Parts: sequence; C-alpha cells; structure tokens
Amino acid sequence: MNSKVDETPHLLRQRDQFVPRGLVTAHPLVIDRAQGAELWDVDGKRYLDFVGGIGVLNIGHNHPKVVAAVQAQLQKVSHACFQVVAYKPYLDLAQRLCEMIGGKEAYKAAFFTSGAEAVENAVKIARAHTNRSAVIAFRGGFHGRTLLGTTLTGMSQPYKQNFGPFAPEVFHTPYPNAYRGVTSDMALKALDELLATQVAPERVAAIIIEPVQGDGGFLSAPVEFLKGLRALTEKHGIVLILDEIQTGFGRTGKWFGFQHAGIQPDLVTVAKSLAGGLPLSGVVGKAAIMDAPLPGGLGGTYGGNALSCAAALAVIDAFEEEQLLARGEALGERLRQGLLHLQSRHPQIGDVRGAGFMLAIELIKPDDARTPDADLNQRLIDEARKGGLLVIKCGVYRNVLRFLAPLVATEAQVDEALQILEGALARVLN
Repeated sequence: MNSKVDETPHLLRQRDQFVPRGLVTAHPLVIDRAQGAELWDVDGKRYLDFVGGIGVLNIGHNHPKVVAAVQAQLQKVSHACFQVVAYKPYLDLAQRLCEMIGGKEAYKAAFFTSGAEAVENAVKIARAHTNRSAVIAFRGGFHGRTLLGTTLTGMSQPYKQNFGPFAPEVFHTPYPNAYRGVTSDMALKALDELLATQVAPERVAAIIIEPVQGDGGFLSAPVEFLKGLRALTEKHGIVLILDEIQTGFGRTGKWFGFQHAGIQPDLVTVAKSLAGGLPLSGVVGKAAIMDAPLPGGLGGTYGGNALSCAAALAVIDAFEEEQLLARGEALGERLRQGLLHLQSRHPQIGDVRGAGFMLAIELIKPDDARTPDADLNQRLIDEARKGGLLVIKCGVYRNVLRFLAPLVATEAQVDEALQILEGALARVLN
C-alpha cells in the first residue's frame, strides 16, 4: 500500500497564504525538477513543458552547457556590479550580440535584468538620441508590467486594471491581423492617420514593435509591414525599436524575428531565452544612438550579472554547435502540420499561426463572427494538463493557446503533445 501523501495541496495552501493573488500561476502545480522539455512536480508526475518559462527556455531546462558555464563562473565572480568594475563575460557577450545583430555596423550593448527594464531603457536611449518624447506602440503588444511597460502594452486587462495614471505621450495604433481582416496596408494607413491627428512625427522619439506579438496572440507582422515601418521611421528620424524579448534566440526560426523581413532596426531589446533561465536582458543598437545618454544615465545593480552573462555565452555556443535554429524550424513545421490536422477536424480552431517553433491556435465559437471563445481555451488548457501537457493562453481576448516548447524537444515529444491535445479537445467538445 502506498502511504505517500501528496505535497501539492499543502504547498498550494502555503502559496495562497503568503503570495498575493495578483501574481497568477497558470497551473496549480509545484515543480521539483526539470530537464530538456520535461518537468516533474513535487509528487513525481511528469509533464511535457510547452511553455518553457513563457519563452525563456528555448535551449531547454538545465542544458549541460549552461549548467557548466554557471558553475565555472561561480568559482570566479558571481557579482560585482558593472558600474563598479568590468568583467569579461559582460564584455564578451556585448561583442557577440553586437556582431550578431549589427553585422559589420558599429553597435553597442547594455545589459539589465528583466525584459521590462530593457524596454524602458530602450525608450530612454531613443529619447536621449532624438530629444523627442512621444512613443508609438501597437494594440495587442506586450512590453512589461512596470509603469511605462504597462503604458506601452496595448491590452487593458489584466495589465492596466486601476494602476493609472499612466506614462504620458504614448500612442497606440493597429497591428496587422490577417485572420481578423487587418492588412498591412490598413495598419500603415492607420499609423499615418495617427501621425496626422494625434502626434506630429517630429515629436516621436520611437516606435516599438514585436515582430510576432507574444501575449497579444502570436500575430506575425508581415514583411511588407515591417519594411514600410522601417521606411517611415527613417523618413522622420524616428528610432525603430524591435522588441525581441519573446521572439529572439531561435524562437521564430532565425536568431531574431526581424531578420525574416530583411530590415535593420535601430535598437533591439533582448531577454527571456538570452541566458537559458537566468535573469538577463539587454538593449543592442546602433552605436551613435546607444551613446546618446550621458555617463550614469544607464545602469542597474544586477544588470549584466556575471553568472547570467556566462550562461548567455553558453546559450549562443550551444545554438551554434547543436544547430538549434534548423532544429527549431523542423520541429515547428512538425507541430504546425499537426495543429492544421486538428483544425481540419474541429471548426472551433479558427486559426493556426505563428513562425518557426512559436505557434498558436485561436479558439472560436463556430459562428460567422468567429467570436473568441476564452472559456473553451481555458477548459482545453486544464484538460491538457490532466493529460500531462502544459500550455498557456494569450491574445487580447485570452482565446489563443500558445506553444513555446524548447528547441531541444524531440520529435516524439511533439507527437506526444499533439496526441494529448487531440484527446483534450475530444473531451471538452463532447
């Protein structure tokens, strides 16, 4: 007779007692260990992790190269604060990212701790460079939970709540959405109208955009839209910021999402999968723009922590040595075909979309209006968890189910995830 008592209920009660309700945990689980694309809870149950810390673990849980790099760095320097003394992992990582993003152009990089910090500093840099104050973001975009990050985010709930007043001189404009009939041409015309009616272009410091909206529903900006945006910003001297926090490091099939469009941004924000699970973010951009703030204008106590920088260098090495970009593309195509097969059998899957191994399905009611069905999405997520698959929702109406599995997942794990999802769909629809 098994006398083992599950730990999960006790730990969830502890969570409820000591952690505020505003900090949501998508799944009622407490994990104990993880490896690759799998994790185990404190009671020993195995799950396929197709969330990956919300796009943080493109390289998978506990990649041996990352573990070894952190252990080695821990024997040297764990933290010194770059504003006090420099250290080699920070300098080496800055060089590698500048060469990856800028090529032969002069680029510079500064490191911080969270994605929201990177976004805020990118805006500061753009304002310092242009001596302008306004910023344009996109409806459905997500740029963090700080005050400026929340202001830039183009969704009301749950992010804005009663947290205002928000930062001034931030404007929002439509993002292309082929499934909902918003074309690139329509989105560019809406931007032109905003510049004509709400803020003159000579007052705009920056436009910030995700090449694929993450929390907004895995909408991809078409090539023609990004090219048009690049042309507009160059015409008016506006800094173009590409928010690659979720799309970066192989998630879309290339190092960075903007590379699909063949454009060159002025500033790029990076975080999430940059350091394989350790907290690290950065702004990488054209040297003349990056040098705009005066000495002391940028920084942060933990920004560019030595352990995190060592981990990031190991992440880049592993991507190159294990050809994870190509692997991510192949796995993404396998997942896409499986999702399209499910869509052909279930009209409640209105759309299958995304890029590379960054894919999602939009759940709708089977009516002519394609009404978003957030309730169905939540029931599907809960049912998939019972089958051993972890996924989470996104989208302005929270009716989009997203997949962010590590690029080190196996073909068998992708097939297993699809099988679990198919069973979950059958149960919630019957």
